[in-house]
Amino acid sequence: QVHLVESGGGLVQPGASLRLSCASSGDKFSVSPMSWYRQARGKERELVATAYTTSSNPYYTDSVKGRFAVSRVNVNNTVYLQMDSLKPDDTAVYYCYDRRSGSWGQGTQVTVSS
Repeated sequence: QVHLVESGGGLVQPGASLRLSCASSGDKFSVSPMSWYRQARGKERELVATAYTTSSNPYYTDSVKGRFAVSRVNVNNTVYLQMDSLKPDDTAVYYCYDRRSGSWGQGTQVTVSS
């Protein structure tokens, strides 16, 4: 069982930035594609970004392209989501997901409001 712990969420104003972190306990982190999902109140969970294990370009959903950046540091078993130019529509609980093991983190709340 892989344990994932997200951190870095909070309340920010529109236009601000946040960086989310997800620390993994898995011993196969370096070969695990890692994704960030989000779920806004009353909506379905949606895929935001994926960091692959190869040199392939990361995946981003259209609504965050140019504003969010996913990265990973395998030696630290950590994946990051840098979120810039945040909008109220980005308000959601953000979850980390290990695509190899199928493990989810507990989520971290991001609220964008003036």
